[in-house]
Amino acid sequence: MIIEEFESLLDKCCLRLTTEAQNKLFKTSAQFENRVREVLRDLTVNDNSFQIDFNSPAQAFPDIAMGEFGVEVKFTLNDTWRSIANSVLETQRVEGVKFIYVVFGKMGGIPEVRWGEYESSVVHVRTSHVPRFEVEIAQKGMEHRESLFKQMGISYENFRKLEMQEKMKYIRAYAKKIHPDGKLWWIEDSNSEEHTLPLQARLYTKLSDAEKTRLRAEAALLCPNIVKSGRDRNKYDNVVLYLLTYRGVLCHQARDLFSAGSVANPKNDDNGGIYIERALKLLESDMKKAALDLDDSLFEEYWGERVSPENRINRWLEKADEFADGWKPSISLFQGENK
Repeated sequence: MIIEEFESLLDKCCLRLTTEAQNKLFKTSAQFENRVREVLRDLTVNDNSFQIDFNSPAQAFPDIAMGEFGVEVKFTLNDTWRSIANSVLETQRVEGVKFIYVVFGKMGGIPEVRWGEYESSVVHVRTSHVPRFEVEIAQKGMEHRESLFKQMGISYENFRKLEMQEKMKYIRAYAKKIHPDGKLWWIEDSNSEEHTLPLQARLYTKLSDAEKTRLRAEAALLCPNIVKSGRDRNKYDNVVLYLLTYRGVLCHQARDLFSAGSVANPKNDDNGGIYIERALKLLESDMKKAALDLDDSLFEEYWGERVSPENRINRWLEKADEFADGWKPSISLFQGENK
């Protein structure tokens, strides 16, 4: 099969999936990815050169391998064509795949499924525990954002073959280019693969109250270990790293995010209690919203597993119960949730 034929196949796949999504929304990334596999299998049933693996490893890149062609599946319940993508490392790349495409299912707004050529769809790189790409599918009637690789002056094929140290040279130069006048956070250039991307940071103390609440809710959801004993010195480490690397926000006093009187006891009453428990009670509605809005890849990274949006609060409670000391989050929090 030549490239033009495969792209025609993707046209048919996305048209069928769009029709299905508009009749009944796909609810989870796992459901959508599996359906992409099924449709591609049905469309190539008479082509013996394709054998689609329905049990490929969770971290495989791309998600679906079809001979020399590969499909990376992205999914969101929000009305956006942009998403966090795979790690720059590509340690789980499927051998033999030469041409990679993105099939993106957008369930927010008017549900639609589109495809894009992978190299041209990667528009940004951000860092978490390791640098990750961001992909964006071009919107109809709008000029497509220039790909990351064009901005860095190197093709994707050449970039992916570089050692991590060499990749980071391009990423640092790119970050400096897009923030020429900003204050950049530089992690020392070393052999480490972690946290080596410069960032433009904002101070947490300078944010609006609404943004502070939203970020605290996101961090609390992704990092259930914050319910550990106050004697645990490291329980806020992931919170700080999330705020800095994903949101570009520097928080000097992470402990105050959840245990200060201003967030756990804003009424300044005399009811006492466990401050982290009281702080989380006040964040319940914002954590529910974060559970529905945050990208699947964040939960894969911070929790080590995929969890459907509607099940994330219950899964958080299970995790928090394992960490909590002297109280049980599942008894105290989210009492309206199905457990």
